[in-house]
This record gives sequence, structure tokens and C-alpha cells, in this order.
Amino acid sequence: MSKKKNDKKKEQKLWIYLISLLILVIVLAGITLVYMNKKDKEDEKTLAYTDLIKELSYGNIEKVEMTVGSTTVKVKQKNTEEEKTAIVPNTESFIGLVQEKVAEGNEIELVQKPRSVFAQIPSFLISFLPTLIMLALFIMIFKMQGLGEKGKVYDDTERKTKIKFDDVAGLDEEKEELVEIVEFLKKPEKFTKMGAKIPKGVLLYGKPGTGKTLIAKAIAGEADVPFISMSGSEFIEMFAGLGASRVRKLFDKARKLSPCIVFIDEIDAIGARRSSNSGAETENNQTLNQLLVEMDGFGSEETIIVLAATNRPEMLDKALLRPGRFDRQITIPTPDLKGRLEILKIHAKDKKISENVNLESIAEDTAGFTGAELANILNEAAIIATKNGHEDIENGDIEEAVKKVTVGIEKRTRVYSEKDKKLTAYHEAGHAVVSRYLPTQTDVKEVSIIPRGVAGGYTMYKSDEDKYYISKTEMQEKLIALLGGRAAEKLVLDDISTGASNDIEVATKIARDMVTKYGMSDTLGPIDFQGKEPYEMQMFGENIGDKIGQEVKTLIDTAYNDAQILLKQHRDKLDRIAETLLQKEKINEQDFKEFFNE
Repeated sequence: MSKKKNDKKKEQKLWIYLISLLILVIVLAGITLVYMNKKDKEDEKTLAYTDLIKELSYGNIEKVEMTVGSTTVKVKQKNTEEEKTAIVPNTESFIGLVQEKVAEGNEIELVQKPRSVFAQIPSFLISFLPTLIMLALFIMIFKMQGLGEKGKVYDDTERKTKIKFDDVAGLDEEKEELVEIVEFLKKPEKFTKMGAKIPKGVLLYGKPGTGKTLIAKAIAGEADVPFISMSGSEFIEMFAGLGASRVRKLFDKARKLSPCIVFIDEIDAIGARRSSNSGAETENNQTLNQLLVEMDGFGSEETIIVLAATNRPEMLDKALLRPGRFDRQITIPTPDLKGRLEILKIHAKDKKISENVNLESIAEDTAGFTGAELANILNEAAIIATKNGHEDIENGDIEEAVKKVTVGIEKRTRVYSEKDKKLTAYHEAGHAVVSRYLPTQTDVKEVSIIPRGVAGGYTMYKSDEDKYYISKTEMQEKLIALLGGRAAEKLVLDDISTGASNDIEVATKIARDMVTKYGMSDTLGPIDFQGKEPYEMQMFGENIGDKIGQEVKTLIDTAYNDAQILLKQHRDKLDRIAETLLQKEKINEQDFKEFFNE
């Protein structure tokens, strides 16, 4: 049975314990309620002991029924069929009193019954209910402690995937850096003879989907050592102390399997900066402290390397990042053009790709895409090709997959008014025309007024180059392109709509980053205002917030005016493209260029 199945089985057992505990509490509570309800009804037919003595002295009692070992008696009064119960403090004295009354000539029937075991069950359950609940809780906690050994181990006998460096594309430099780690694990004595210390930890950080987990598994596959994998969230528990306990058990397991790799995915779940010792933060701090202690406790004879992955390195505690813990910190970037092509080739191996498909062209059009996104595009293309009845995956299937992943599903059946259709056509035409006359903006690939996802229409641009730096001019022209749709609405229809909400949101963020993050404001200068506390902002002046807001507004207003000027100058192009969209609903790259005689 695989480790995954074992983990699932343990989780199922935990749920069984929890459900069993809940059922037990409900059953016991039900028995208690029934018993208490019965007792309440019996209280209505209860006779006080003093009243019972009076009734005996008056000669009004004709029958007394007792149970051995019980202080409760049933009595029947003369001239009535109803029986009442009474609590007798001393049964022997009471029996003596009844016998005296019989001796005096009173006709009293005295009945003594043996004690029934079943009659005592409700009171027994009520008295032991707290004990049973506590016992069930202790069992549950004990079982959860056992889940401390939840780290999944992949070794020679059981490996989930035998991934090698050849299976990882687009990370050539990063792989070269990590080859040393493999050498450390294979031949540690070669380095120790030279006096070199084996790195204790390697932190991999980058955007989600860039291949952090994949390259960690590739290291284990190349080194051919056990690979212990655990997610940071698995250390966090509802019971205090269990997180630290799991860390201890994880590293105890690693010492037994040495040499090995311990991989902690999403380490920011337990490695976040320590703060106040209150509530859940205390538990997180204890877990992090235990992790720090364990990483310090590696001996020279223990060949254990801790790999960790996160997409939020800024959140990690500084003590975790110092040399001696995570000695190396490697950025896993989004792949460049060459890397994207290699990734596409790997994921295309197990798919039926048509000979006409040009993977280089796809790599050029997907700048900024991560490895996971590229894999998803080819998978979606395979699904679309199957639905379309194609024998192989064709270019059209891949183009449709890119649109589906980036924009959303096409909604051809949506019906909307001619007014909305005209507004959408001019809005998208505004984006396209403005972009055409901005030197830094990429070429338009497709313009459509067919709704996709939450968008009523879209303008798709070619992304044929990898950009590591963006200039101020490029960002300013990006603002103009974003506001081209709103400017076209105002120019042609003399009205504006909610369709530009996302454009305005993106434009505002870019303008704010230009001022507060990149220091691109001529008035405020190259100063970083982003993420500063209010007391830190005071050093820049009392009204600095107003000045920042004014600078952002100036950038947006200038871009909006420039978009309107461009559209007025090329109104004929705007009208022609919008009219074509109303007729055809889509314009491709070649048709778009024809409007400009290219």
C-alpha cells in the first residue's frame, strides 16, 4: 500500500474517532434527557417524607412497596388507585415504623422486591458521562499524536515518480547550482576531506508553478536517496504542541534514513516571522523554534539536506535564512523563450501533436507563463482537440487553449442588446487603435467582442519577448493603452460604462507603483513609499499622502487625455474597426494590419 493511501487511511480513522465521539455524546445526552424527563414526571407523584409519616399515623396508607438497597418507596393511599413515591432517609427505621403500625391493627401490605441491575443504568451513565467524554478526547488526542509521522517517504522500494534533471526544463543555471547538492549526498566524504561542510538547507523561491517542487524531487531522483516530503500546513494543528512534535518526529525519521532529503513545501506556513506570543501565534512560534533547533542539531556524520519551497520569501523569519540553516537561497524564475520551448517539448512527448504545430511560435506567444501554465495549455489543447474530433492537436486547438486559460471560456450563446454590442465594439477598437500608435506596446494579435469569462470582449496582444525591466515610457504608454477603451466610449457615444472597471483597476495599480515603488515621479523623486508605516511616512512631510495621490491622479489623467487625442486623430480607423467587429465579431492579426495598409 502506498504512503498516500496510508495517510488517507489515518485521516479516515481520525474522522471515524471524531464521528464516534459525537455519536456517543448525542446518545448519552439523549439517555440523560429521557431519564431527566421521566424523573420530572415522577416528581409530580412524589410524597414528602414528613407527609408520609403523617399519613401512616392517620392510618391512610394501605400498601408500601420497597426495593432492596434503594431509599425510594412506593406507597398507595386508601380510597385511591394512584401510587406515590417517597424518599426514606433510613429504610430500617421506616420498616420498623410500618411494622409497629401493623402491630397496632392497621392493615398495611409491605412488599420488598430484589434490586434490579437495569434500573441503575441511567444513573450510572449520568454519573460517568464526564469520564467517558474525557476518555474519548484522550484517545482522539493520542491518535492525532500518531499522525506526527505523516511525512511521505519516497525511496528505492517506493518512489512516487522517478524524476531526474532531464525531466526539468527551463532551469539550466539552477540545475547546475543544485548538482553540487547531489554530489554532497552521493559522495559526502569527498567534500569533508577538503574541510567543506555540507549545506544544511536550500531554499527555493519563485512564483507558483515555476517548478520548485519538481526540481526538489529531481534532486532526490538524481542522488538516489530517500526523499521525505511534507507540507508546511501539515505541521499546524488545533492542539498546542503538536506542530513542534511533528517537526521532531520528521527529523527523527530523517536521521534514521540518512543520507536523505527533507522537503518542506510552502514553508511560510510555519516559517513566518515570529511575533507576539498570543493565541495561534504561540503555536506557530513553537513550531518554528523547533525547526530552528532541529536544523542546528545536525551532526557532521548526518547527511541530511533540508529543501524548502515558498513563493513568499519576504514573510520568512530572518533566523531561518541565516547561514547554517538555509545556506543557499535559489530563485526559480519564470522560464525564458528557450526554457518555454524545452518545457513544451517535454509536455508534448505524451500527446499527439500535429506536424503543422510550431512549438517555437507558441513559446514566443507565451512570455511570462510558468511551467505549470504551459503544461495546462497543452492539456487543455488535447481536451479541445478531442471535443472537436481531431486526430491530432492542431494550431487552432492550442490557440483556443491559450485564450481559454488567459481570458476564459467563450460564450457565444450569450444574448445582449445592440447598444451593448456597439459599446463593446468601440471599447475594444479603442484599445487596439491606441496600442497601434504607441511604439512600446506589442502588436495586436486578435480583437473580439464575443464574451469570454467575465469579459464582454477582449483585445489580445502578442508577447514575443521576455522583459526583465520596464521603462517609464513603456509604463506610461501602457496606461494610455488601458484607458483607450474608456476614451473611445466617451468620444463616440458621449457616455461611459462599467466595462472599463478592470482596465481602471490595472491602470491605477501601475500608476501607484510608478510613484510609490519605482520612484518615477518627477515631483516626489526616487523614493520608496510602498509598505511604509504611518510614522515612517511622517519623515517625508505631513501631506505626503495627498501628494502621492495627486501624482497618481496626474499620471491617470494624462494617459486618458493622450488616449483621447490619439483616437481623435485616427477616428476613421476607430470607426472602421468597430464596424468590422459588429459584422464579424472577431478580427485576427492579419486583418487588423490591413486597416493600416501594412
